Amino acid sequence: MSPRHLRRLLAAGTGLAVAAAAAGCTTQPSPEVAVRNFLLRWQAGDYSSAAAYTDGDQEKVADELQDAARQLDLAGMRFSLGPITQDGASARAEFGAQADLGIGDPVWKYTGSMPLQEGPQGWLIEWSPSVIHPELGADERIAVSYDIPDRGQIYDRGGDPLVGTTKVTAFGVVPADMPDPDRGVAELAELLGEDADPLLDRVRSAPPEEFQPLVLMRQGEVGDRLRRRATSIPGVQTQPLDMRLKPRAAAPVVGEVAGTAEHNVSSRVAGTYQAGDTVGLTGLQNVFQQRLAGTATTKVVTLDGKGDQTGVLQSWPGLQSGSLQTTLDLRVQEAGAAALDTLPGRGYLVALDARSGEVLAAVGNRGGTDDDGAFTAEYRPGEAFSIVSYTAALQHGYSPGDTMACDNQTKVGGRTFTTPNNTGLSGSPDLTTNFSYACTTAFAQMGEKVGGEAIEAAAHDFGIGGDWRLSVPTFNGGFRTPGSAGEVAAAMAGTDQVRVSPLSMALVAGAVSDGTWHPPRLVADDEAANVPQGSARKLDPQAVKRVQEMMRSAVETSAATADVGTVPVHAQVANTTQKVGGRQTAVQWFVGYQGDLAFALVAEVHPSIQLWEQYAVTAAGSFLQQLPYGYVEDLAEQAPQPPGAGAGQDQAGQSGAAGAAPSATPSSVPGLPPE
Repeated sequence: MSPRHLRRLLAAGTGLAVAAAAAGCTTQPSPEVAVRNFLLRWQAGDYSSAAAYTDGDQEKVADELQDAARQLDLAGMRFSLGPITQDGASARAEFGAQADLGIGDPVWKYTGSMPLQEGPQGWLIEWSPSVIHPELGADERIAVSYDIPDRGQIYDRGGDPLVGTTKVTAFGVVPADMPDPDRGVAELAELLGEDADPLLDRVRSAPPEEFQPLVLMRQGEVGDRLRRRATSIPGVQTQPLDMRLKPRAAAPVVGEVAGTAEHNVSSRVAGTYQAGDTVGLTGLQNVFQQRLAGTATTKVVTLDGKGDQTGVLQSWPGLQSGSLQTTLDLRVQEAGAAALDTLPGRGYLVALDARSGEVLAAVGNRGGTDDDGAFTAEYRPGEAFSIVSYTAALQHGYSPGDTMACDNQTKVGGRTFTTPNNTGLSGSPDLTTNFSYACTTAFAQMGEKVGGEAIEAAAHDFGIGGDWRLSVPTFNGGFRTPGSAGEVAAAMAGTDQVRVSPLSMALVAGAVSDGTWHPPRLVADDEAANVPQGSARKLDPQAVKRVQEMMRSAVETSAATADVGTVPVHAQVANTTQKVGGRQTAVQWFVGYQGDLAFALVAEVHPSIQLWEQYAVTAAGSFLQQLPYGYVEDLAEQAPQPPGAGAGQDQAGQSGAAGAAPSATPSSVPGLPPE
C-alpha cells in the first residue's frame, strides 16, 4: 500500500472532535446537530449517510460528495464547526475545511457555509454544489491542475549547454475518455513496468479533458506494437516531446535525469513524485534537483461540463526552475575525450585552471553516468608522487645538484624497490636527472634523510587527504603515516602509504604551476554550491621553482611527445603496477601543466604491454594537440560567461594545436536556447 493511500485511511477517522449525535434516520432537533452529523460523515467518507442530512436526492448527493473527493484525489478531509445563525425556520452554518491533497501537495484550507431549513424531519441542509465549496456552481466540478516548469539547463563556463535534448514519447491519458480509470491506468502501468499508484493519483485529480502525460519513453525504444497495445486501452494516447535528459559531456559529473520508463522512477525515487516529473538521480542533476526542476504551481480549479476552466478556487505558486553554471569547459572536455580514445584500456583525465582550482574537464573513456573515476578512482601515484616528495626533499636538506645512485633495484628497510623497466642510470646522477627519469630507487634512498613527517606535511600542503569537497563525490587521496624505514622509502617513491585520484593529482600539478594549492571548484556560483572547499595554501616558492625546473626537464627527457605548442609543458610521468578491481594492472601517469592549464591523465594497460609504449604520455600530447587554437595562451584572459552566452555559437576555426594553424572543429551539438 502506498504512503498516500495509507494516509487516506488514517485520515478517514480523524477530524471533527465531537461526539456524533443520532443516526441518520433520526429527526434532527437543531441546526447544530444536523451540521455536526453531516460533517462527521462527510469527513469519514460515509457519503450515503452524510446525504441523509440534506434535502436533496440522497443518491445524487452521495455521488457528488464522492466525486469531489476523487476529483481532488484526497488523502484526507477534516472539518471544524463554525458559527450558526438562525432566523425562525431558516439557519446558516459556517464550517472550516482542510482538504489534504496528498503527499507533496498542499493542504487546501477554506471556509464553507450551508443553509438549513426546518421541516417535518427536523433540520436539513438545503443541498446544492455550493455546500461543497461556496464558489462551486451547478454543473461544475473541481479539478487540480499542475503547471510544471521546464527543467533548467546546466552550462559550462562559456555559457554552452551541457545537457542536450532527447526525443521521447509521452504515454498518457485523457481522463474523460476512460470509462474505468482504475483499470485503464493499471493496465498501462503493467504494460510499461511502472507503479500504478502515482499515475492514478495524477489522473484522478486532473482536468478530465486535458491530456495527462504519465510515462515517458525514449522514441527509439517505442515500437509500433507497444504503441498499439497502449493506445488500445480506452483513453490512452501518445504524444512526442523534447526533454533535457542526456548529458552532452562529462556525464558522471552532469548526472542522470530520471524521467522515462527505463528509469522506473516511481520505484527508484524516495519521497514525493508525480507522474511525468523529471528527477536528477546522480551528479549535479541530483545535487541541484530543486533548483533545476523547480516545483509545480498547483491550482484547485472549477470546470464546466465541457472541461473548460471557469474559476480558480486556490493557487499555490511553485518555484521557477533555474539554470546552473559550472566551471567545466566543453572544448577542454571534448579534447580530453578524444585523447582518451587513444588508450588501450580504461583511462581518466582531469584538467583545471591552476590559478583558481576551477575544474575545466573530468573525462573517463568508458562512458555512462556512473563512471565517475576521474574524481573518485583510487590509485598509487608511483613516481608521479615525486612532485610532492621532492618538494619535501628540497625543504629538508637536498638541493638539485646533489647526487644519488639510480640502480635498477635497491633495498631499503628490508623492502625491494625497482625502477621502471628494471633499468637504472650509470654513474652518480643528480636529483634533477633522477627526477627526469623517474628513478624509483633514488627516490626510495632519499626517504631516510627527508623523513616521514616531512613527506606527510608536503602531502598535506598539496591537498592529498585534505577536507576539501566538491558538490559531487570525490576521493581526496590519503596518506598513511610511515613508521619503518621501508615505509618511509615507499612513501617517498609513491609506491605505498599514499593513494590519490586523478583529481587530486591535477591539483598537485596546478599547485606547482601557480605556487599555491587551490581547492577545486566545479560550480561557478559558490553560494549555490554551498560546499566547504578548504583553503588555499601558499607553497615554498624556492622549492616550487626548482620542482618546476625538474618537471620541465622530465618532459624534455622522458616525455617529449607531449611537448606540443608554443608554451612549455612541465610534467612528471610514472609507471606502476598495482591491483585495480582485484586484477593486477599497469597504471601509467602523466601529471603536468602548460601555462595555467594543469591536468592529470591516468591510463590502465595490461602489464604485458606497458613497457612498449608510454600510453599516458602519448594521450597527454594528443590532449594538448586537440585543444582549441590558442586556448592555453588565452586561458589567463578567459572568464566565465553568463549562462547561455555560448549557446549556438559557431566555433569553426577554434581548434588545433597551440601554436599550429587552426582547423575546423566538429559541429557543436545543438542545445536548447537559454532560459
